[in-house]
Amino acid sequence: MARRLPAAALAVLSLLALAACTGGDVRDEPTAAADDSRRIVVASGQDVTGKNGIRQQLIDAWNAEEGPQGYEARLVELPGSADQQRSQLLGALQSGSADYDVVNLDVTWVPEFAAAGLIRPLSDAAVRAPDDIIPSVDSTSYWDGERYAVPFNSDAGLLYYRKDHLRKAGVSRTDLGDDEMTWDGLRRMFDAVNGVGTQADWTTQLAAYEGRTVNAIEAFASAVPGFELTDADGRYAADEDQLTAGVTELRERTVSPYTLKEASTSREAESLSAFAEGRTTFLRHWPYVYPTLYETFKGDLGVARLPGKAVLGGQNLAVTSSTPDRRAAKAAELIAFLTDPDSERCLLRAGFAATRVSAYQEAGTAPKCRHARAYAEGPSASPTGESAEHTAPDKLAGGLSYSRAILLPALRKAVHRPRTPLYGAVTQTLITELDALYGPRAEADPPVDAELGKRLHEALGKVLSNQ
Repeated sequence: MARRLPAAALAVLSLLALAACTGGDVRDEPTAAADDSRRIVVASGQDVTGKNGIRQQLIDAWNAEEGPQGYEARLVELPGSADQQRSQLLGALQSGSADYDVVNLDVTWVPEFAAAGLIRPLSDAAVRAPDDIIPSVDSTSYWDGERYAVPFNSDAGLLYYRKDHLRKAGVSRTDLGDDEMTWDGLRRMFDAVNGVGTQADWTTQLAAYEGRTVNAIEAFASAVPGFELTDADGRYAADEDQLTAGVTELRERTVSPYTLKEASTSREAESLSAFAEGRTTFLRHWPYVYPTLYETFKGDLGVARLPGKAVLGGQNLAVTSSTPDRRAAKAAELIAFLTDPDSERCLLRAGFAATRVSAYQEAGTAPKCRHARAYAEGPSASPTGESAEHTAPDKLAGGLSYSRAILLPALRKAVHRPRTPLYGAVTQTLITELDALYGPRAEADPPVDAELGKRLHEALGKVLSNQ
């Protein structure tokens, strides 16, 4: 029988999961009627680090540097899922119904907002030490040869696992952090842990939302070397054979009995809960859950790079085109502060994937987290009286560094989702067509891989035909 977590631990995980997929309450959303020439409004989804989280602390630090006579930055958190936030931002910027100066955009939204003229190209004043930014991450900031954003926090899928389950199954090696795990190797691990009392070996996010697209792109890129759904100009670049191979890989890695049945309707919250409750041994999830999972499981938690290819996620900061020039210049300075080496070190310690190589250096050689005292290296009191330590240990078994041996290589090797102004239509097409694998009729009428590959090829080609 799977071991159940204490109620307190489940409550912590439930709150974290809720924060990951909802936006919470809107914080005093400004309207176009507001007239405050010295206020910079930053629009973002909810900070998964909680109330008075790391993003708010960084903004507070910038306000403190500006002083009472300077500009004041103000964070507005948008409610709803990522798709709902995108729609809200598009509507607000197109209609002028809200005075947003800085917007925190998912990396896939940058081409769309840039091509629509909703965000402005950025000068060098908006980014400090650009050579320090991880190249794969920084490339998400550009469209049509110009920089439109600066990476704020990054993301890449990771593999979490329960070491106690592996020990119970008699697996000789339970520390997988430095392994170049393949999916064939992982499936052998699945076979080894059968019978340890779980409902399935692993779970992921396959519900009809962006998580399904992420899992699909990871499978496609793993099955086809150099796979790209779109080229540098956003034009359709795949073919039917590639998509068929990708469908085969996706189906094989999510087939029963390896995969938890409810994964087909799971988002981040549901998959996290299943793993936390001991119903699976392995979990594909994002870096931000590492601190809380470690707090719950301590030495029984393992983390490794995802087998095959992992998708690059994250958010980038951009200045809206509707912001007056003088305030836009100050907004660019704010972005430079929020993404500088010190800020990125703070973000890493808070559980986000930092965008700068320097943030991953060992303490003493890395930039110091000066901007957010609650996440500084060493005891300090936060302004709210919260505990100074919010991070999980960086050192894993065998002396491996979680941040340097696992997270940083995962970011460097991660693959992009399609870069196109039509990304919304592309992801909706993938979600809809892949319902044949995960929708209500999937078991009764499973598709032939070649037929589904053909349907995907035709549907995606049609969506991107006017690019």
